[in-house]
Amino acid sequence: MSYAVRMLTEETWPAFAELVEANNGVWGGCWCMGFHVKLGKDRTAEQNRAGKEQLVRERRTHNALVFDGDGCLGWCQFGAPEELPEIKSRRLYEKELVALPDWRITCFFTGKGLRGRGVADAALGGALAEIARNGGGVVEGYPEETDDRKVSGSFLHTGPMAAFEDHGFTRTRRISPHRWVVTLTV
Repeated sequence: MSYAVRMLTEETWPAFAELVEANNGVWGGCWCMGFHVKLGKDRTAEQNRAGKEQLVRERRTHNALVFDGDGCLGWCQFGAPEELPEIKSRRLYEKELVALPDWRITCFFTGKGLRGRGVADAALGGALAEIARNGGGVVEGYPEETDDRKVSGSFLHTGPMAAFEDHGFTRTRRISPHRWVVTLTV
């Protein structure tokens, strides 16, 4: 299937918001803010929505949205470490950290009933194309390894390893039993 990939902007915000709302705010109200700020019980879904919309207006967030016609099916979020300072498995990540990457690919989302159709792959390809358009550099991802086990979609918010490897990323170091730092120079 062939999809169109567009960046999250004020113009594409309505389609993004429609998909998020149709999926209960994504991961219980995250609104794709979990890598921008520390989420917790003191942040509501409404605050996350308003925060994400503000970041879009200020052009301080990057999401490659996957469209089929006018409908947004999912996305891949990416950005500089300063834009996305919150990462999973921080202690192990920082333990062997030599230098921060130029770009991070932090999370993926595909709407319910739309999974297994290549949306994440299209989103990752779109993110990498936009990174290249913006000067490229070292790109890191933090995918979940699923080789020998069945994994719930909720664990795949950082992406499946196979999608990253299909785009040329290499495993750099393990940061949890099933999560790796993967890198690619674009």
